[in-house]
Amino acid sequence: MEKSGELESIPSIFPDVLQDLYSKYKSLQAGAVANYIPELAKVNPNLFSICIATVDGQIYQVGDYQQLFTIQSISKVFVYGLALEDHGRDYILTRVGVEPTGDAFNAIILDEQSKRPYNPMVNAGAIATTSLIKGNGATERLNRLLEMYRRYIGRDVFVDISVFTSERSTGHRNRATAHLMLNFGMIDQNIEEALDLYFQQCSVMVNCRDLAVMAATLANKGTNPVTGEQAVDSDYIKDILSVMHTCGMYNFAGEWAYKVGIPAKSGVCGGIIAVVPNQMGIGVFSPLLDSRGNSVRGVKVCEELSQRLGLHLFDCRHK
Repeated sequence: MEKSGELESIPSIFPDVLQDLYSKYKSLQAGAVANYIPELAKVNPNLFSICIATVDGQIYQVGDYQQLFTIQSISKVFVYGLALEDHGRDYILTRVGVEPTGDAFNAIILDEQSKRPYNPMVNAGAIATTSLIKGNGATERLNRLLEMYRRYIGRDVFVDISVFTSERSTGHRNRATAHLMLNFGMIDQNIEEALDLYFQQCSVMVNCRDLAVMAATLANKGTNPVTGEQAVDSDYIKDILSVMHTCGMYNFAGEWAYKVGIPAKSGVCGGIIAVVPNQMGIGVFSPLLDSRGNSVRGVKVCEELSQRLGLHLFDCRHK
């Protein structure tokens, strides 16, 4: 167990709780690594880390918190925020809805009446959101995404080319979804360019500490608590957290809201971010996934953190 930053406002139980959860679930071997993207199937299934970053910049971390992995679907949260900054919520709502689907994250479905993808946390909505990022050409759009990540994390990031190439060559389902949205006018630009940017945003390399800081930035009204830099306009934090809370865990979102009760987002990398507004961000990384594509250990850790620390937004006993 390691800690960094000042200690004044951190509850004394934090170090013991994180170490206890790490020790408790490290031996849990349920689930399987993602294999539909060949490069993801190569990851070490035993990797495991838990990090907490508070809104005053204190960081607690345990396990393999420096291990890099691709951010995958957790990227959808932050690209959605950039799209909101580029176009405003009213326009984004004409292209992407905010309703949970109850279906798998890669389901090829659109709202029957509006023809919009249901929300920006499933693949269809995320592809539509990515296609709206402004820029003069593919390079400028990618550079804007990388700069956005830098503000949230506090350091430069890069795309893992092998994972990007793997996703690009096997992303037939995403390609079919994009063509369906093009048919209904939900995507305007070149499909291959939009998909390449989407695959690149998912292939950015981060670690568990980065996830916690990114989550804490959302908890801190859009300001990175470590660097003090504004990563996203605070006006859009409620939009981002709302769709995370209702849609971030795919077809497990309802049970997550019931048991854990804080906005969150998972990815097939095995990462989960969770946001406790005005308090902290949580990052967990463990590549073993359940049938819904969520980290098995990550879900268990977040459930216990919520119970032990009283994090559930609707638990009035702790407010």
